[in-house]
Amino acid sequence: MNNIKMGLTIEEAAECTGIGRNTMRKLVDWGKLPVLKVGRKAIIRRDTLERFMTANQGRNLLSQNDVRKVE
Repeated sequence: MNNIKMGLTIEEAAECTGIGRNTMRKLVDWGKLPVLKVGRKAIIRRDTLERFMTANQGRNLLSQNDVRKVE
């Protein structure tokens, strides 16, 4: 069985991308990175995260207006 998780918590997504946890939370709050909500927990799909990284290559993730939203 494939052991790679399809969904990542904000902490896991931050760790595997190198993006800080607070920045990752901001991207979710800004609506730039869609999540699945499970109670208070936010789960980010791995494929969505990869699309987000590709779409925002070369952009400043700390600037809300510079970040491209992914679906």
